[in-house]
Amino acid sequence: MKRFVLIIFFISLFSTIRAQTETIHVFVALCDNINQGIVPVPSSLGNGQDPRSNLYWGAAYGIKSFFKNKAKDWELVKTLQTENSIILESVLFKHKTKNVYMIADAYDGKKIKNCIEDFLLASNSQNTKKIAIDKEELCFGGDANLVAYVGHDGLMEFNVDVSYKNESENKKDAIILACYSKDFFKSELLKSNAKPLLWTTHLMAPEAYTLKAAIDGWLNRESDLEIEERAAQAYNKYQKCGIKGARNLFTTGF
Repeated sequence: MKRFVLIIFFISLFSTIRAQTETIHVFVALCDNINQGIVPVPSSLGNGQDPRSNLYWGAAYGIKSFFKNKAKDWELVKTLQTENSIILESVLFKHKTKNVYMIADAYDGKKIKNCIEDFLLASNSQNTKKIAIDKEELCFGGDANLVAYVGHDGLMEFNVDVSYKNESENKKDAIILACYSKDFFKSELLKSNAKPLLWTTHLMAPEAYTLKAAIDGWLNRESDLEIEERAAQAYNKYQKCGIKGARNLFTTGF
């Protein structure tokens, strides 16, 4: 009888753990021809103060548009009010079959340094953000289960000013979709105690299909190498760069 009770207890405990809400926070620095050291793109895509058609946000493969219109397993819940003037738009998505929410914040392109610093603080379990949805309090920022940065690798041009906690509460999964992100973000992630789930070794287009592929693998509890392969397959599908090149572009861990 005691054994039966213990079995029921552990089944119930496991189900409760699996049912807990998970959260993802994506920090997007809008593409900006004027304020970032990038190869210029058409003006409608590279206006860092207008998220509507921005390459990394409102364009076809931008984070908001892709997850809203092409990612069939995600739904847009609402556009969130933001009191932070450098965040030009903030949107909340929910996965259709899993108890997972995702916030994506579109930062003014000329405030890319702030965007990267906020991402790094979140990777160090700082700057928590709470949102109430349907009587449930959702935790983002430093309390998110997964954090991601999408945009230009601003660390090629400037240093960040981040005060890290000596030991973060947990080793948070982090994705960095920017050119040469492993080279330029490595020292910061070591200090933040985050785990680099996916980052890059060469030039790349930080568009939403790669993020979507990596998140799919993360949600399915796949290995880091399987997530890396998912990213490469998605990148090759859209960029037609050859799977060998795509595999060489993405890596995981230090």
